[in-house]
Amino acid sequence: MHICVLGAGVIGVTTAYRLLQDGHQVSLIDARDQPGAGTSQGNGAQLSYSYVAPLADPSVWSKWAYYMFSKDSPLTFKPTLDGAQYRWLAEFLRCCNAERVRRTTIDLLQLAFYSRDQLTQWNAGLNLSFDYQRSGKLVMFTDAQGLDGAAAQVRFQAQYGCQQEVLGAAECIRIEPALGRSQRDWAGGVYTPSEEAGDCPQFCRALVAVMQADPNFRFLGGRRVGGVRRAGSALRAVQAGTEWIEADRFVLALGADSAEFARQVALQLPLYPLKGYSITVPLEDDASRAAAPQVSITDIARKIVYARLGQRLRVAGRIELVGQDRGIPRRAIEELKNGMRELFPDCRLGDDATLSPWMGFRPATPSGVPIVGPSPVDNLYLNIGQGALGWTLACGSAALLADQIAGRTRAIDDTPFQYRA
Repeated sequence: MHICVLGAGVIGVTTAYRLLQDGHQVSLIDARDQPGAGTSQGNGAQLSYSYVAPLADPSVWSKWAYYMFSKDSPLTFKPTLDGAQYRWLAEFLRCCNAERVRRTTIDLLQLAFYSRDQLTQWNAGLNLSFDYQRSGKLVMFTDAQGLDGAAAQVRFQAQYGCQQEVLGAAECIRIEPALGRSQRDWAGGVYTPSEEAGDCPQFCRALVAVMQADPNFRFLGGRRVGGVRRAGSALRAVQAGTEWIEADRFVLALGADSAEFARQVALQLPLYPLKGYSITVPLEDDASRAAAPQVSITDIARKIVYARLGQRLRVAGRIELVGQDRGIPRRAIEELKNGMRELFPDCRLGDDATLSPWMGFRPATPSGVPIVGPSPVDNLYLNIGQGALGWTLACGSAALLADQIAGRTRAIDDTPFQYRA
């Protein structure tokens, strides 16, 4: 078949690759000239397969006042006139219960492990260059209560294949000596030795370069997806710039823009853009390289993540429900820089121009479970809603969707990821 994939972030690129492997003719469309140039461009870089617990958590109820009113809260809510914001938030709060979180975590672990295996398999054959490393991950806590809660989560996840350790502060620093200079009073952390990291946009561009050698593949960059043409209940063509693209199947993977496209075909999607920020710190001298972590780090109190990408360090954080505000406030970048100064004070930051300040919209469902599979619109499939786990879940989501389109037996249960009106 001819299959048109809408969106060339990491979700769309991996979907296109997996469909091309199945022998389909594939068109990949994106408004940007290069693949991976939107939300995938400056993400946290961690491939966090064992740390998938959703944002919707019972602790939200006790922390709500802190999130709403504290100046140092890592979560910001700015009311807008968009009814979708309130519908999403209401459903999000309904998901903040222990039973829902338990089911969501199990579902996401299944998809994450499947995604890890897919990426390993693909890269073994392709040997892509994207600053990939399997260096492990430390999630660091400053309070004993938080660490106790993490220990309970570790015990729970061990039933589903996670291999993690709860360690004291001294053991964490032994694993990652760069933490020894931090100005935080650590209670301890959770160590997952199998976690990975990699440069997501580099991966996207390398994978598209591989596909461009196949005559059945076409990348249409710089083409904003516009109007649609339907025949009865089926989608028949989409407008890409000035060109109309007809196809047998379409896959919607436009990230935060997916909901806007879906409205053209009378489809309401439970997505909301969770805004986040990052900086990328060049490790230009020997002292900075030695002072930067090799292990991926998550500072759970600040909700800031750190991932080594060769001679760079990606620093990302914040969760904001602020609509489509694309600004990068000074405050957000200063928070990330202050996080660096606290944890890795011997890394030279330089001026802002060298840090590539970035913002992106992570398209999330209220529960945190992505939607992968057919939509109510004939010929339109969905691969959306991975939120902050887009890089982590991309390869597994793509393989799952390819199996659905081919009518093959699924490697994992796809029931949790089905679209529900």
